Amino acid sequence: PVPPQYGLVFDAGSTHTSLYIYRWPADKENGTGIVSQVEACSVSGPGISSYADDPAGAGASLKPCLDRAMQIIPAEQQRDTPTYLGATAGMRLLREENSTKAERVFAEVSKAIGEYPVDFRGAQILTGSEEGSFGWITVNYLLGTLVKFSFAEKWEHPQDTEVLGALDLGGASTQITFQPGVPVEDRNTSVFFRLYGTNYSLYSQSYLCYGQSQALKMLLAALHQAKLSAQISHPCYPWGYQENVTVAELYDSPCVRAPSSASPGLVLTVTGTGDPGACGTAVQRLFNFSCVTRWPCGFNGVYQPPVRGHFFAFAGFYYTFHFLNLTRQQSLSEVNTTVLSFCRRNWTEVRALGRAAGSLYLHTYCSVAIYILTLLLDGYKFNEHTWSNIHFSRQAANTDIGWTLGFMLNFTNTIPAEALRRVKGHEPGLWAGAVSFLVLAIV
Repeated sequence: PVPPQYGLVFDAGSTHTSLYIYRWPADKENGTGIVSQVEACSVSGPGISSYADDPAGAGASLKPCLDRAMQIIPAEQQRDTPTYLGATAGMRLLREENSTKAERVFAEVSKAIGEYPVDFRGAQILTGSEEGSFGWITVNYLLGTLVKFSFAEKWEHPQDTEVLGALDLGGASTQITFQPGVPVEDRNTSVFFRLYGTNYSLYSQSYLCYGQSQALKMLLAALHQAKLSAQISHPCYPWGYQENVTVAELYDSPCVRAPSSASPGLVLTVTGTGDPGACGTAVQRLFNFSCVTRWPCGFNGVYQPPVRGHFFAFAGFYYTFHFLNLTRQQSLSEVNTTVLSFCRRNWTEVRALGRAAGSLYLHTYCSVAIYILTLLLDGYKFNEHTWSNIHFSRQAANTDIGWTLGFMLNFTNTIPAEALRRVKGHEPGLWAGAVSFLVLAIV
């Protein structure tokens, strides 16, 4: 038997990095196949963009997960294991801010991976469109909307199967990708794929600075600038919650511009007031929902055709709604009621809930939940009728949903294949005999 093949992809996000270990049978069947996720290893510490002033630390942080991968992949196959590092919006922001620091971080992570006996194929920054498109490929590949093994013993494009849209919410950007029912009018948002002999014309758009971490930073900056006081009342934080943050920490991103009068060392005291109505109003101000073009738009004047079909919402969308127990296809009305109820809880009540969940971001869940509802309803233009088409999920086919699998399949240029007998679940002779028996029985 031919041993299985492995692939490694680092997802270097804005707030953390994960290493995904994939495996597939090496047999090829018409260039298609089944991939399984062996393990997802979470790199300790922040995202690699946080190591701008300590690039060697970025490389060192990856080594425990690489050591884990070397324990899983047989030694004789390690040198044939394609290995990639893809960085997303955090590194896009760092490159905007200081391209030299971004290059040093990449040099160090490349050096660290290069010390291992793998087929390292480089580190790169994904564009927002690539991040959204690869996430779309992952969702549809795992859920079998692109290709399936037929009764005629062939890999075929499933007939009458609608492809799914993908909604991704990271720390620094958010992406929407789907197959619209109309031609895409703005070429900048159009993506074309030919997969398994079928053409797909997609709409894909990424919004930098509208990931949840940067959105929360923009929200706090807006509250600070409204009064330019060292005391900030935060309507999205629970009543009774308080934290201190310096002006330098608040304005350390290209997504927020510090007012000229603010002193970097000034300590700001942020106090939660637990007012969901005021929170919703403050979050709305982060967006521009007016369309100044002849096209329909999502927000900030960006073209977007009407949403169509079913969508999988993953990453930040899933984790926030999972905490609030809202991933079971609840109605929009029930979701709104649950979020408002949670946002009215004081800090003591929220901490009591959080002890069971073990979450470090308890004070932000109200903010992010209201932000997600605003983004999906007012930004992406879902409504009470199309809300039920959104499926909040972390995995499909026991594999984490994200851009990494689609990225690997695209860049290895070898969509791998599973042996036919494993797909069908029977020996070929037994399968043929069973079909013959059924035909005779019917006759």
